[in-house]
Amino acid sequence: MDHKLPTLEDIPDLSGIKVLLRAPLNVPIKDGRVVNDFRLERTLKTVAYLTERGARVIMIGHIGREKVETLEPVHKALAEHITLAWCDEIMTPKMHAMADALHDGEVLLLENLRSHDGETANDPHFAAELASLAAVYVNDAFSVSHREHASVVGIPKLLPSYAGMTFMQEVTELGKARKPEHPSLFILGGAKFETKEPLIAEFLETYDRVFVGGAIANDFYKADGLEVGVSQVSKGVVPESVVHHPHISLPERVVVKKADGSRETKSFDAVEAEEAILDGVFPESLLAGVKTVLWNGPIGYYEGGYDEGTVATAMLLSKTGAYTVVGGGDTIAAIERLGLNDTFNFVSTAGGAMLTFLEEGTLPGIEALLKSK
Repeated sequence: MDHKLPTLEDIPDLSGIKVLLRAPLNVPIKDGRVVNDFRLERTLKTVAYLTERGARVIMIGHIGREKVETLEPVHKALAEHITLAWCDEIMTPKMHAMADALHDGEVLLLENLRSHDGETANDPHFAAELASLAAVYVNDAFSVSHREHASVVGIPKLLPSYAGMTFMQEVTELGKARKPEHPSLFILGGAKFETKEPLIAEFLETYDRVFVGGAIANDFYKADGLEVGVSQVSKGVVPESVVHHPHISLPERVVVKKADGSRETKSFDAVEAEEAILDGVFPESLLAGVKTVLWNGPIGYYEGGYDEGTVATAMLLSKTGAYTVVGGGDTIAAIERLGLNDTFNFVSTAGGAMLTFLEEGTLPGIEALLKSK
């Protein structure tokens, strides 16, 4: 990314201006309540910047993957911090009427964009109707900016467009992580080696040490001819040059689920045919002397209760003097559960977008802002 992104400070005057704010509203909801408002708290800084300068803010975003899911719980969560109106429809006369009724400094939240097929299809007519609500567009949803959706790449073709405060913080901090101070350590967890292979290749060149955990580690064990039992493995095959790369490290101790359902911690090369590797032990020795640590993805099957490796890694990183950047849903959940947010230099709101940006240095949402009218 060679060009400077247009930011909020570049907007000449916000007083009385309608601003369409693409916000990161896709937060976890249980029993009709938001259970983690991490993303919402971040974007409230952008909302405050706009409203304090007299802008009329129309917040748009999505929740979940299903068309029937509603942003009403998000409205309730936001209403604990700011005053905002709620429109339970999109693409209707009611939406236009409520947007037109806004006064300076007021906020309106619209219903889930993905309740309409036009969002994920990047339908130009859908983008045009949303764009007609405002005079300016602001993208503060870095976490969805790897998607070529109407609210990410369609609207910037139609309105003067700018990056929000959360968006800029993500670009700045993850940009630093792409050019780490050495010695550096990249910790990658999660699954699906085939989707992570380009990133691993990129970071084997950039980082001094790359620790692979999660189900991806199983692919490395398997490629090295080791028994992985009934563990989850990817479709892809790890190239020998990557398996034996001098910068690669894997868990030397793993937690397996035995045939009778019990757990056992053992050496990575002692796994039996009926066992499944579901967690790993991060070696503290990898942190010796490091100045930059980047972490994305759980060390084990976190959502299935095999969280000890992830928790232990978070605790170790919270005490290191290195510059630490972390991201990914389960990783953030572990950090929040432990109350460790403030011990890391930067906690990203993004998962897939973070990985895409780290690999490519840009995103469709970034390019859309750079090319905006």
